[in-house]
Amino acid sequence: MTSHDFKKSSFDSCVYFKKNNDGSFVYLLLYVDDMLIAAKDKGEIRKVKAQLSEEFEMKDLGPAKKILGMEILRDRKTSKLYLSQKGYIEKLLCRFNMRSAKPVSTPLAAHFRLSSALSPQSDDEIEYMSHVPYSSAVGSLMYAMVCSRPDLSYAVSAVSRYMANPGKEHWKAVQWILRYLRGTTDVCLQFGRTEDGVIGYVDADFAGDLDRRRSLTGYVFTIGGCAISWKATLQTTVALSTTEAEYMAITEACKEAIWLKGLFSELNEDLQISTVFCDSQSAIFLTKDQMFHERTKHIDVRYHFVRDIIARGDIVVSKISTHENPADMMTKSLPITKFEHCLDLVGVHC
Repeated sequence: MTSHDFKKSSFDSCVYFKKNNDGSFVYLLLYVDDMLIAAKDKGEIRKVKAQLSEEFEMKDLGPAKKILGMEILRDRKTSKLYLSQKGYIEKLLCRFNMRSAKPVSTPLAAHFRLSSALSPQSDDEIEYMSHVPYSSAVGSLMYAMVCSRPDLSYAVSAVSRYMANPGKEHWKAVQWILRYLRGTTDVCLQFGRTEDGVIGYVDADFAGDLDRRRSLTGYVFTIGGCAISWKATLQTTVALSTTEAEYMAITEACKEAIWLKGLFSELNEDLQISTVFCDSQSAIFLTKDQMFHERTKHIDVRYHFVRDIIARGDIVVSKISTHENPADMMTKSLPITKFEHCLDLVGVHC
């Protein structure tokens, strides 16, 4: 296959694309030896397959049903496409002996107050934890979370902080997540046709980390109401107020929005303006206010780059009520009704 046919995306090293004379596109997604080809015209796909077969030894598995442990289900009648990891999750539950465990309704219950203080203290506990496959379980959960399960983001982010020295309580939290998966193996992401652009939601939990009192950032981006990118992470520096924590979270979300915008414009989906919704009015004011304030002058310069982005009009940051902000589930344990509402808002369906 000639290199002038396909261009490599400058935003994602696994994405290649080709623009035809009639303005249509062919996309090629490559990860090691797994490949997906997408185009509106089946003839174009056949052409690409023929070209590739001349150059490489290839196996054609027909319409995509599975890629990297993710199952692709299509419903042509309703023009819907579902992404699920049912098979992977069932194997995972089997591997950690949780197939007959009692299911629970949320990924991490509020009674788990995880901190380093819960790490093993006695020799007995150290000995007990040495036989527990903690890091392997967290790693397996992380793969499910990254691919198709935004609902696990907060829980996996919490348990992954104690990989170096986990205690019994940390292991109980991991087992709780596995019990949650036990009852939600069928959960999938639902994609449909849409005219909507990229919409982001961001939230922060002030001083949520009990060890170093760092705040948590959570964001989720959707297209047509379905999640395409999400993250729950600890902020790198300690925020001194809720406004500051939310402001830092907005910055992280805007960086992701810029990347998504770049990727989409390269793939011929010209996104005009991305909107990022936040539930903190004071943090939104701070992004638009160029005035110098005693209270905010200590905020790291790199966080102020968000002001330039917003002043240029590339991204709009708007207020949303906390009840309608799905990023809430990225930063804290929620009651079941609120949690299910958040999942609804980002296209996560059973």
